[in-house]
Amino acid sequence: MPALLPTPRTGPRLLDAERLARVEDGERLHALLWRAGPGWRMAGSAVLGGGIADCAWVLNAQVAHGYRRTDPAAHLAELARAVGAEGRGMGLMTAADVRDLGRARDGGAEAVVTAGISVRGWAAAPPETVTGTPGPGTINIVAALPVALSDAALVNAVITATEAKVQALLDAGYDCSGTPTDAVCVAALAPRPGTRTHPFAGPRSEWGARLARAVHRAVLDALPAPAPR
Repeated sequence: MPALLPTPRTGPRLLDAERLARVEDGERLHALLWRAGPGWRMAGSAVLGGGIADCAWVLNAQVAHGYRRTDPAAHLAELARAVGAEGRGMGLMTAADVRDLGRARDGGAEAVVTAGISVRGWAAAPPETVTGTPGPGTINIVAALPVALSDAALVNAVITATEAKVQALLDAGYDCSGTPTDAVCVAALAPRPGTRTHPFAGPRSEWGARLARAVHRAVLDALPAPAPR
């Protein structure tokens, strides 16, 4: 029941991403760069810098359809250096136009999503006969929470964001759980002495619930309308 959801807080955005453009192989491509700065700890499945670590930036870069480079992490590192992103960060790729982003806020939690779903399906699919290196991810979720989370809670938050993504896909009329190469990055404040560190981020915890609602709305905002059946 939407009327019962908390009213999103106003104020400065946490995820204030720069919109960038470049020309690569004669094609104009775009990117989003969030210069988070110091004091953030992130968990993610990013091609570049994925895992759990203190990170200062997140880059979500559009690449050409039919991407053929076999060194995506090095490619993302080149792009990050070219725009002056310093220190450790996370880099994500997508063939979708990142200008068509979805954004949502809920009680201090924020999410920015880019979504291209031309190649989609269910996670537990029958064994495939074709193997190889997957292409660039097409649904990329970047979320931020203005509180500190334990490492376990950060992992929990990635699960929560993924569950919210699947819920949004189903609510939008898509018969799938995502694309084969979706990526997620969740950022929270780095724990500090004297401040509370939240141990949980599941969908029924205080901040996990806010994260889930923000991601759900951002994915819905980013998805193209499904074709009529």
